[in-house]
Amino acid sequence: MKALVVNSIGGGFDLEDVDIAAPIGREALIDVKASGLCHTDVLFASHEIAPFPLVLGHEVSGIVTELGPEVTQLRVGDHVVGSLVQSCGSCARCQSGRSFQCPHPEATVRRPGDPPRLSRDGIGLFQGMGLGGFAERALIHENQLVRVASEMPFAQAALLGCGVVTGAGAVLNTADVRAGDSVVIVGAGGVGLNAISGARIAGASRIVAVDIQSQRLGAAKQFGATDVIDSSETDPVEAVRGLLPAGADHVFDFVGLKAVAENGLAMLAVGGGLYLVGVAQPEVDFAVSVFDAIGGQRRIEGVNYGSTNFKRDIPSYAELYLQGELNLDDLVSKRIALAEVNEGYAALRDGSINRIVVTSF
Repeated sequence: MKALVVNSIGGGFDLEDVDIAAPIGREALIDVKASGLCHTDVLFASHEIAPFPLVLGHEVSGIVTELGPEVTQLRVGDHVVGSLVQSCGSCARCQSGRSFQCPHPEATVRRPGDPPRLSRDGIGLFQGMGLGGFAERALIHENQLVRVASEMPFAQAALLGCGVVTGAGAVLNTADVRAGDSVVIVGAGGVGLNAISGARIAGASRIVAVDIQSQRLGAAKQFGATDVIDSSETDPVEAVRGLLPAGADHVFDFVGLKAVAENGLAMLAVGGGLYLVGVAQPEVDFAVSVFDAIGGQRRIEGVNYGSTNFKRDIPSYAELYLQGELNLDDLVSKRIALAEVNEGYAALRDGSINRIVVTSF
């Protein structure tokens, strides 16, 4: 089959012929119908996070075509979405709905003595996040797959696997935003737009979007932001304080830079929370004043995968979309072929593009 292989750090995505094994155990073979372009894959491709060579692509939707003998949750013909969370399904955290904190991701991959799922010329390839969706087919453990309604379009469904649950989940699950709360979203890219959708669904009274690109701020209004701030032209802290004199109840950082996090802290109201979601570079850090944190009763929380119980949340978001309550259509700015992924990532630097999805394999 055709797949994109990252052969070295920063080497880009190379379209190559790759072998995929037959499913064993609890694996399902998926005919990939859509695979979203997310910056997390670029992060993995440009840093020494996972072994090279590897196949990435973690926003995956498709159809089940073959099952391993131990699969119990899926059937051939099911429409499914992949989750980048690798969880065992049986530990205390998984059983309490916190699969995103599972300490046993190895439960979703093959054992060391088993043949690799993906290989090239007989040599195994690392399967990014257990998914490897930048390919014609994907072999995935059933604990990383969830059924969605067949009416759900594949391109929109793929985005549910990461961008939607990360953005909306940070608001609805991690922060537990309530009706009347004030919310600031810093970074109105694809994930930030889903956070805006989540804040709107939660009933936030003010939803302030902050970005340096006017096109993204326009999209933020379209998705439900009540106010927008162009931080390339004005001090974002002063601007937020102008709108919310007492500060914001919740600030979400989808950028991952030192200055952005520090500004986020300065935007908070007494008792407010700063939620760190985006990662620009793995080594980014920032300073916190213990005195100010205590006096302001402020909290800082890292957000992993929107604190998502994906077996519950992904079908729920799909249903909200089908009911017209969740805007996913405007997220899909462009559809491309698998061979165009390098150009697709370059195009994402343009603020006029929300998300790009591979739909031709």
